[in-house]
Amino acid sequence: MFKRRKLLSLFLMVILFATLLPAPKAEAATWNLVWSDEFNGSSLNTSNWTYETGTGSGGWGNNELQYYTGRSENVQVTGGNLVITARRESYGGMNYTSARIKTQGLKSFTYGKVEARIKLPTGQGLWPAFWMLGTNITSVGWPYCGEIDIMERVNFNSYVNGTVHWDANGYASYGRTSGNLDFSQYHVYSIEWDSSYIRWFVDGVQYNEFYIANNTGNTEEFQRPFFLLLNLAVGGNWPGSPNSSTPFPSQMLVDYVRVYQASSSSSIVSGGVYTLAAKCSGKVLDVVDASTADGAKMQQWTNYTASNQQFRVDDMGSGYYRLTAVHSGKVLDVPNYSPDRGVQLQQCWDNGSDAQRWRIVDVGNGYYKLISKTSGLAMDVSNSSTADGAVVQQWTDNGTDAQKWLFTRIN
Repeated sequence: MFKRRKLLSLFLMVILFATLLPAPKAEAATWNLVWSDEFNGSSLNTSNWTYETGTGSGGWGNNELQYYTGRSENVQVTGGNLVITARRESYGGMNYTSARIKTQGLKSFTYGKVEARIKLPTGQGLWPAFWMLGTNITSVGWPYCGEIDIMERVNFNSYVNGTVHWDANGYASYGRTSGNLDFSQYHVYSIEWDSSYIRWFVDGVQYNEFYIANNTGNTEEFQRPFFLLLNLAVGGNWPGSPNSSTPFPSQMLVDYVRVYQASSSSSIVSGGVYTLAAKCSGKVLDVVDASTADGAKMQQWTNYTASNQQFRVDDMGSGYYRLTAVHSGKVLDVPNYSPDRGVQLQQCWDNGSDAQRWRIVDVGNGYYKLISKTSGLAMDVSNSSTADGAVVQQWTDNGTDAQKWLFTRIN
């Protein structure tokens, strides 16, 4: 949706690569709703969404023909729906108007089930989409940020497309199409995304999957936070221009958008004090030298049940937790909100940021992994070391014993 470049040889290589990989059947997950917009009010909730306006660069990278506005003529919340309306009218030097909204800077997510119930328009030159971009787009640009197109449809197509775009030492993309759909009706378009796969569904029926485990195919973009977008484009390289048969105004109706995360174990008690022992070594998460200073680093060390090895775990809502070192009152933190692998974790004063929020995920046999909200990376013992003083860092979620932690409650 952001841009479409035709690099046929790389595209075919990616298709072959993706289809030859093992593709186990998706396991049923227990999903917890962590955020939604039901569009039950009378105006757009600006704590969830912002408007993108104008014509973008090169028609939003696609030579699109509309001018996006935040006017009520183009975007409304009414009748239990978000209504995005494309119109044929002269505005801002363009011949069409429409709307594009996003959660950038407000809501972002790493992994989970992301879905929306939508009724789509039909007509030559119409291009509705429900999609996601990496939050680091402002620093690295596209396609380095990654793009997940949960649903796109153009013109009179009887199906929708589910696609990813990313950088693999050059632009790469991979996608498939759904079965035929009745577009006079609403449908639920969704992905289920974890550290190994992105899978696409319509009305609960899977039609596509993409393998991303261990950054296979340079897919590290998809282990990081993404924000959501909804828009109805007019024209562009893919659908082509509208013609005299295109119905205007045309509307995209969104009943709801919902995001779920896989269940964390209920055995983690909010307010409980725990030691966290790495499965690879049996040694526990420890603040270096029992320091009480901001920026003191995290390591593993033999368990002496010292207070700098004890952490209070507090449920902060939406599936995330804060871990506070008992000896200092400071919290487990990703320095400078870094998205990079290999960054050593630290303690920092409680500033309430995403760098201090962790998803605790049951991985079986009494062990859990901790996933940073700000980076999407897992808490990890460097090189699976068994030594005292080994660095505790963030790293790609790879399922190794260096990322499995035994929580033992001591209070």
